[in-house]
Amino acid sequence: MNRTFLFATALFATFATGALAGGSHGDKVMLVFDHKLPNVPGKSMRAVLVEYEPGGMSPAHTHPNSAFIYATVLEGAIRSKVNDGPITTYRAGESFAELPGDRHGVSENASTTEPARLLAVFVVDTDETELTTPYDE
Repeated sequence: MNRTFLFATALFATFATGALAGGSHGDKVMLVFDHKLPNVPGKSMRAVLVEYEPGGMSPAHTHPNSAFIYATVLEGAIRSKVNDGPITTYRAGESFAELPGDRHGVSENASTTEPARLLAVFVVDTDETELTTPYDE
């Protein structure tokens, strides 16, 4: 029990101190939920809040091969491109999914004047510590 608490604390500290954060691109990424799934051994659900300044973006990235992601736009509009698909604009209340192994080439605020927020919910291997890995598009 104590080891689990220490691991969870270390994991949260890693995320909260910038392991997920872009910052320099006009995006702020925060882990807001992390819970082991009791009925799916070895898997956890993690939620990440992504806040984009006007004109902000996240660099091209992938997620762990174990990750299924459901994302919903909370505020504003987000432009997104997954794999070789088209660039799509999602507005507040709209959602999309990313499958294990997908490449997220575009993730950005569609507005240069208004902020945007996105909640991404991951189902991922519990021992996974890196939720985002940059790559060159």
